[in-house]
Amino acid sequence: MATPGLSNRPNGQQQQRRFGITDPISTSGPTEFDVAKTRELEKYLQDAGLYESREESVSREEVLGRLDQIVKHWVKVISRAKGLNEQLVQEANAKIFTFGSYRLGVHGPGADIDTLCVGPRHATREEDFFGELQNMLSSMPEVTELHPVPDAHVPVMKFKLKGVSIDLLYAKLSLWVIPEDLDVSQDSILQSTDEQTVRSLNGCRVTDQILRLVPNIQNFRTTLRCMRYWAKRRGVYSNVAGFLGGINWALLVARICQLYPNALPSYLVSRFFRVYDEWRWPNPVMLCDIEEGSLGLQVWDPRRHNKDRFHLMPIITPAYPSMNSSYNVSSSTLRIMSEEFQRGREICEAMQANKEDWETLFEPFSFFDAYKNYLQIDISSGNEDDLRNWKGWVESRLRILILKIEKHTYNMLQCHPHPGEFSDKSKPLRYFYFMGLQRKQGVPVNEGGHFDIRMTVEEFKVTVNSYTSWKQGMEIQVSHVKRRSIPSFVFPGGCRPSRPSKATWDSRRSLEAKACTAADKSSPEGKGGPDGSDDRKKRKHVDDDVENNSTLGVKRLAAAVSSSNEALEGSPSAIRVHSLSAEGDLPSASEFVGTGIGCNAPPQNAYESLERSSSKEAEKLAIEEIMSGPYGSHQASPQELDELEHGKDSLGNEKCCSTVESSSTPDKTAEAIITGSAPPMIPLLTSCNGGAVVPNPPSCLHGGLDELEVSFYPYPSHFFDDIFPVSGLIFLQLK
Repeated sequence: MATPGLSNRPNGQQQQRRFGITDPISTSGPTEFDVAKTRELEKYLQDAGLYESREESVSREEVLGRLDQIVKHWVKVISRAKGLNEQLVQEANAKIFTFGSYRLGVHGPGADIDTLCVGPRHATREEDFFGELQNMLSSMPEVTELHPVPDAHVPVMKFKLKGVSIDLLYAKLSLWVIPEDLDVSQDSILQSTDEQTVRSLNGCRVTDQILRLVPNIQNFRTTLRCMRYWAKRRGVYSNVAGFLGGINWALLVARICQLYPNALPSYLVSRFFRVYDEWRWPNPVMLCDIEEGSLGLQVWDPRRHNKDRFHLMPIITPAYPSMNSSYNVSSSTLRIMSEEFQRGREICEAMQANKEDWETLFEPFSFFDAYKNYLQIDISSGNEDDLRNWKGWVESRLRILILKIEKHTYNMLQCHPHPGEFSDKSKPLRYFYFMGLQRKQGVPVNEGGHFDIRMTVEEFKVTVNSYTSWKQGMEIQVSHVKRRSIPSFVFPGGCRPSRPSKATWDSRRSLEAKACTAADKSSPEGKGGPDGSDDRKKRKHVDDDVENNSTLGVKRLAAAVSSSNEALEGSPSAIRVHSLSAEGDLPSASEFVGTGIGCNAPPQNAYESLERSSSKEAEKLAIEEIMSGPYGSHQASPQELDELEHGKDSLGNEKCCSTVESSSTPDKTAEAIITGSAPPMIPLLTSCNGGAVVPNPPSCLHGGLDELEVSFYPYPSHFFDDIFPVSGLIFLQLK
């Protein structure tokens, strides 16, 4: 039986086809306001250069046609070489499929094309695809930058064909002949295939299924194009870095389209932020029911597979075998994305009141202004080919460093990875990565404990250097850099920008939060404790405590709505959950702040406010019901996740890991020591006599954070080189 959702479909109207595993929240059509806002959004995306020209579109089609000719010729060559008779040689076939952003119709100018070559059973991956086909491509003048990656989780061949970037996967089916009308969405195609083929086919199968499960493909495409651009501008578009990649954002947008099947893109964007701001992770996002299938392939199911219980932000693929597409997400990156969802929601609510515009939503996140301390990871190699391989390997391991730091500091030190890499023209054959550092929100300044994570970075470097294709010259260094010392090559044009003359949404919110904090401090009730926890409100992003307060505020407001409706209408108090309209249910930002998140006063028109709040609460209840599926109760509890982060097993026993010393003395300074490698027999002292620089804490832009004071080792950094070669000893003293 389907979980009931909200609907405002008039009585007697023919029921619309249901998309997804629940009823929609609203089936309302667009208002004039939605139409106008959608036009504004489409113009903004056009002006941002997100659509390719007609000429480029034709060029891509020609390239795909040429690639199809190449693989068809290739399969006949290897068929003849394997001794097949001439009839089988003539019947031998291979076929090219597309997936990803190109297949979804949301690719932009210069984007690569994700492609899949499907071949017969006698065309092997190792000898024929990464052998004969690779040799054929390398001999063609129209093919450049050929880069095979046979050892990847999903083996891929990267190259440019006539200037168009191609990522080519290979799937070997159990068929002797590949038909031209092959349908890869059929589960039977997976019969007798290896794991690499299943993973390679997954991209095409998931993409096709998404397009089948959305009610309006054009509205889906515009909304997804918007959300992809937003995620890149806000620095949360990267599966490798622990955020979300293209397929993840597509699945999240598709679910919103299912819940609001008749809405236009502008409304879908606002509902995207509202729904996922309300979403209680790790409840999974699913477009359809998970099918067991008849082939015995493992599907995502936390009721049966213990590892699935610990996924923090499960976004499930709709094609068999269903998988969690977002297993890379860590607690730090989930926190960052949750904060961005809330920011987007507040801006959309302000847009509804004509107080903001699309430009505000797409303001870029100032990563190098947001923190006071950063980790800098430098990688280098001896030549271009080695650097390309080394770069891909290191990027796939960076999330391990985040997870280790979170775990070994009891989540006390949080990391914010920048989703991209940087290069310095003056230093060829090198790439640079950065991670912002901050203390976890709500941790008292005087909380005792020593957290020695010197081995954390060392373990990470050992993991990275275990690369099976490691060659002489491949190096990695991890060091600390302060905000004021960030190298200039990370900024556009290689020049550090001056402070912007125009205030951004983030800067205004930061000032408002500081004003609220000052007001709280001036009142007896608002006085903070000695731990400085009252300063937390100054932080630019909203922490977990504020989110909890938001929930309490909504509950209190719901009670007020209920009692007020009873008084105004003379009827029993009840929230009208079947009258949600597409118009008038988005309160302004000031009303949102007035419900318990900020210090603004409630709107003067109480009745209209209550009506909007009632509609808002009804939508919240619908979202709650949507999340009440069969998997939520089987996800790991917060306590289990906490124990996992604290190095305990499922029985609560301490796991064997790097030394973590904790002190029960409340006034003892908490210290976190991060080094590449330092001899444990040398005492860790603080001094001002020179030596390796120690980081400061995040800046006041993330206000309320406890300062990480500068300290120095009494020994110069090169003192340790003869014992354990290191690069950049880092000592964080959290005061």
